[in-house]
Formats: sequence, C-alpha cells, structure tokens
Amino acid sequence: MLITVDKRGSINLPTALRKELGLESGSYLNLTIEKGGTIVLHPVSIYPNIQLSKGGLAKLREARKSGRGKLPDWIVKDMKNAQTNSEQEVS
Repeated sequence: MLITVDKRGSINLPTALRKELGLESGSYLNLTIEKGGTIVLHPVSIYPNIQLSKGGLAKLREARKSGRGKLPDWIVKDMKNAQTNSEQEVS
C-alpha cells in the first residue's frame, strides 16, 4: 500500500485500513523503527489517570483495610480487556 507524507509530516491511512483496524480520529499508534528502516505502527489504548480527592483517598484506604472495597465496573471491564506483551521492548 502506497501512502504519502504531507508537508507537515503527517500520513493518511486509507479508510478501509482504518476500519479494518478499528482506528478512529484520535486513535493512538506506537511507532517503532526496525533494522533496515522498516516503520511499524501498533494501535495502542491510552487510559486516563484517576485523581481522587482527599476524601476519596481516605475511602479507598479504608476499603483496602477492610477488604470489602469494590472496584467500579468500568475499571473491572478495562482490566479484563487489558493485554500485555512481555516480549515487547520498552524504550
């Protein structure tokens, strides 16, 4: 597949490829350059940091001590869908 780099350095991925990979506007891609200059793009998910108020932190500490704390459903869902690649090098 032949694509071009524009004057800003951006590349455009064809619609069919974006649909096949489930990429939307704002999707993140990790770019690596392999030996010989091969460019590899991997789709990645970025999850927001959670910041708690002092009261929220106190409730979290208490829940941890009591052993009765329950994670919100959205965190449990994200944890179930999380994947890791122990073979991948991080730079």
